Amino acid sequence: MSERVTLSLDELRSLIRNCLIANGCDEANADAITDNMSSAEASGSASHGIFRLPGYVASLRSGKVDGKADPQPEQIAPGVLRIDNRNGFAPLAIDRSRTAFVDLVKSQGIAALSINNSHHFAVLWIEVEKIVEQGLCALAMTCHLPYVAPTGGNKPFFSTNPIAFGWPRKDKPPMVFDMATSEMARGEIMLAARDGHSVPASAGVDADGNPTTDPNEILKGAQSPFGGHKGSAIAMMVELLACGLIGDLFSYETAQIDNGDGGPARGGELIIAMDPKRFGAEDYLDHTDRFFKELAKQPGVRLPGDRRYKTRVETPQTGVSIPLALRDTVLELTG
Repeated sequence: MSERVTLSLDELRSLIRNCLIANGCDEANADAITDNMSSAEASGSASHGIFRLPGYVASLRSGKVDGKADPQPEQIAPGVLRIDNRNGFAPLAIDRSRTAFVDLVKSQGIAALSINNSHHFAVLWIEVEKIVEQGLCALAMTCHLPYVAPTGGNKPFFSTNPIAFGWPRKDKPPMVFDMATSEMARGEIMLAARDGHSVPASAGVDADGNPTTDPNEILKGAQSPFGGHKGSAIAMMVELLACGLIGDLFSYETAQIDNGDGGPARGGELIIAMDPKRFGAEDYLDHTDRFFKELAKQPGVRLPGDRRYKTRVETPQTGVSIPLALRDTVLELTG
């Protein structure tokens, strides 16, 4: 196993923020990305933590992404808020939209936020969790480059097309799950390749279309959707909602314009949120908590997010462990 170094959360934040600013981000964008990335690390989501920072830097250096983008939301329909991210990274656009979006949901009962001309490279649960903390339930989805072969095919066509869903809880952190529609998240396969681990044969195929447990070969070939034709259909749904519905690029179209720098590709994101109170569910917190308690009575059942919240409590004391080589790479990129 590669040598590792442990950083406090403050040290981690400084490392990330300094690198982003040194490579062309303004303070607003750097702060938003740093908050997102350090939150992922603090919650145990290493595949979307500082591991992603070299990709952000690559897109800044290549000029693909504007690190000084200044997105502003606009309401384009009674229940639709849109933000043109102006070729920037997604975290700042989402932060800038949140207050207006939550207000719109509470006034309308249900509303949608479309994010266009954006570059998303983070976990979805972070943006969903912050909305759900306002007493709403929310669903988010986005696309990226084509990595996943549709069922019956053997060439990349869909992105991993993640979906996150969150539900508020009474006196407890919200229930939030975040899942790729591929058998494994892209970041998990990349981490397995970096660390020399094998992956399940169901995770993907090599360049010739043959199943393989070698993550390096899957990265050259194609990932597989989860659940066969069911996951493939859900991946198609995400493409239609997060790309077709909001007038942004499908994954295969993104591939046609991407410069291949390894950083986040251009695409769209759709977030839909609902206010249970406006649907007539006045006692929804008590009612759904009884549902969660009944579910948890079965041995071995764990609610999505429980491990994430446990890790988040422990991290301020334990710090964050990252590969020493990654730390050194970030310092080199910072100059």
